[in-house]
Amino acid sequence: MTTILSENFSLVNSWINELRNVEVQQDRMKFRRNLERIGEIAAFEISKHLEQKEIEITTPLDKIKVREIAVQPVITTILRAGVPLFQGVLNYFDKADCGFVAAYRKHDANDYFSIKQDYLTCPNIEGRPLIVADPMLATGASLIEALKDLLTNGKPSQIHIVAAIASKIGVETVQKAYPEAHIWVGALDENLTPKGYITPGLGDAGDLSYGEKLQR
Repeated sequence: MTTILSENFSLVNSWINELRNVEVQQDRMKFRRNLERIGEIAAFEISKHLEQKEIEITTPLDKIKVREIAVQPVITTILRAGVPLFQGVLNYFDKADCGFVAAYRKHDANDYFSIKQDYLTCPNIEGRPLIVADPMLATGASLIEALKDLLTNGKPSQIHIVAAIASKIGVETVQKAYPEAHIWVGALDENLTPKGYITPGLGDAGDLSYGEKLQR
């Protein structure tokens, strides 16, 4: 299942517009904050799908039975571009545990790439909702590689993937590999360039958040 957060007009549309706009992109703080906001909205929507339990709390005047999240999720991201989106999800799931994956595109002389994954740290995810925040779901290759390794830490009760911008083919590729996953995207773009970049997209989310990096 895929949910497009901007499909029904809301503030999400304005935030995505600013993420794409080359003039607004010059403000790194705003760029990071807009990714964070999308993560917050996605977290709110995901919370509606989590298992609940009934608990009793005491107010200053009485006791009351209320509903609460039954099992706190594990929130993960792919470094470094995923950090602002991840932070937005964590802002709302503030009792969650967290995991991190270091994966990146290794470019050759012709700017084609393969996926390199150097590091993963994650708690036990057995029986817990797993949320993966990755701002740009392009080909889906890095996300599939990350999920493959994350799932060595247990079988989650649910898988939720959060992206600010996704390509149609990337979503289809991830859904084919993990049909049980619910994908939440800010906006869905139709095309990829021959070299695997989302178009119209927004550019390199990591560079726009933190500055350009040297290619290794």
